Amino acid sequence: MSMKKQSLLGRFLLWRVRHISDRNFLLMLSVVVGLAVGFAAVVIKNSVFFIQSLLTSGFTINYQNYLYFIYPAVGLFAVVIFIRFIIKQSVGHGIPSVLYAISKNNGQIKRHNIFTSIITSALTVGFGGSVGLEGPTVATGGAIGSNLGRALHLNSRQITQLVGFACAGAMSAIFKAPITAIVFVLEVIMIDMTMSALVPLLMASVSAALTSYFFLGQDVLYPFEIKEKFMIGDVHFYILFGVFAGLVSVYFTRMYVSIERVFSRIKSWYYKLLAGGLSLGILIFFLPSLYGEGYEAINSCLNGNYGYLFDNSIFYIYKNNEVVILGLILLIILTKIIATSVTFGSGGVGGIFAPTLFMGANTGLFFAKTYNYFDIGHISESNFALVGMAGLISGVLHAPLTAIFLIAEITGGYGLFLPLMIVSVISYVTIRIFEKNSVYTIQLAARGELITHHKDKATLMRMQVKKLIETNFSTINADASLGDLVKVVSDSHRNVFPVVDKDKTFLGIVFLDDIRHIMFKPEMYDNTYVRNLMFMPDIIVQTDESMEEVAQKFHKSGKYNLPVLKDDKYVGFISRANVFSAYRKLLKEFSED
Repeated sequence: MSMKKQSLLGRFLLWRVRHISDRNFLLMLSVVVGLAVGFAAVVIKNSVFFIQSLLTSGFTINYQNYLYFIYPAVGLFAVVIFIRFIIKQSVGHGIPSVLYAISKNNGQIKRHNIFTSIITSALTVGFGGSVGLEGPTVATGGAIGSNLGRALHLNSRQITQLVGFACAGAMSAIFKAPITAIVFVLEVIMIDMTMSALVPLLMASVSAALTSYFFLGQDVLYPFEIKEKFMIGDVHFYILFGVFAGLVSVYFTRMYVSIERVFSRIKSWYYKLLAGGLSLGILIFFLPSLYGEGYEAINSCLNGNYGYLFDNSIFYIYKNNEVVILGLILLIILTKIIATSVTFGSGGVGGIFAPTLFMGANTGLFFAKTYNYFDIGHISESNFALVGMAGLISGVLHAPLTAIFLIAEITGGYGLFLPLMIVSVISYVTIRIFEKNSVYTIQLAARGELITHHKDKATLMRMQVKKLIETNFSTINADASLGDLVKVVSDSHRNVFPVVDKDKTFLGIVFLDDIRHIMFKPEMYDNTYVRNLMFMPDIIVQTDESMEEVAQKFHKSGKYNLPVLKDDKYVGFISRANVFSAYRKLLKEFSED
């Protein structure tokens, strides 16, 4: 940045501090962020539509197309080349990367994420990668909010709030669902918003939705007409389906984690790309509805049209066979998450929402159609396709409120609000028996990097050991004499003395209280050595430990100071008083109204 620009920015910031309060400034920024994120969502959507139209517009509906073998690999190859050899930085997987930035990096997201998620997701999905666009849009929005906050020299609390506003804007724009966007930020992004932050959150969501409406129209994403009203006599079917949706969510989560683990063991990016591109091409050739987001397939599900199962497929001649229809729906449910996981594992960039909606609609359709096939009664297939989307969103994302409002908003299916609630809650309860974390948070939780609504844990998560280490402790060598130690004591203001060797390897500590009775006996100065006076403490802190672990160590031990090591090397001490002071300061900062 030039000196002139720095000067202009500096003058603006000084003027802003004098004339605009922090609250009003955040309100204005929330509108700016909402508009910017809304436009980013439009760019992503239109880019994918353009690429897909260019690649598939000439396909014959009643005949398989062998280009499905090639397209996904081409798109994944372009993404990998762009990431590895052009930007040379990790792009990250949408929402999990935003959650990590909030929990471990004070909301700071790298500048390149403003545009790299747009480019990589458009290439991934446009060429057939079986993922969605909401994750990259949220990542783009988070990067816009984070970097805007940093450019304007906001504090970490304000930057984190801007990231939250941007995430709401992203969801609002990509799904045209402003109410869901707010629920999503509070439930999934897990930002503990104060009352003063709720108004700018609303403003960001509304401004992003208006931007999306302006460019993409005001129609709901998945138009739905309720042809059969909810009947109280069908409650038991929705309860049973809620359990079924929860079990499918368990399958989704575990398959996703398993395939990701398999790809993580492949060290060569070339082999990952080869394995992923080939397997994805094969899956899409036999099941073309797995291509891309699955937007049209979901609409077909909701309207009772099974053409998406057979279009451009080798199974086209069986399109009127009920058994084949059921078999293909089940096959799609089982393979969609495989296609999604393979896309991610081989280097693609995208989101989880769209695959979850796709699986949910097919799960609901399969459940209802199976029941109707045996001719023992009738339940609405389109209604169950609708609530199936809510059931999978609730289960996979562990977000029942987001599921209920999202499906009602994006389909216009408010008349089915009660069954949406029943299925969402039961699906969530079911998966919680088997999985305590969602696909977004399962790995962050395993590494202890997941921020939650628990205020104590959330505050401790934002604290870092390395920033609280005190290094003004005088060290002593184990071979030093008592006389040497007394000299060190006389020059120190501390009552703890770490014992280290010449390589800074930690050997133990000496407490002043333990040597006070011999400090004034000169006859012992030359024949008493530190190695005979020191002891190894039973509790030690490592620099990579979480603050929650450190707090537990203070609580269990009752100690006031704990030594901090890195690879057995002495670094310093961390004190209970310093931790408590930093905790109180951070808690106050993030709780300000």
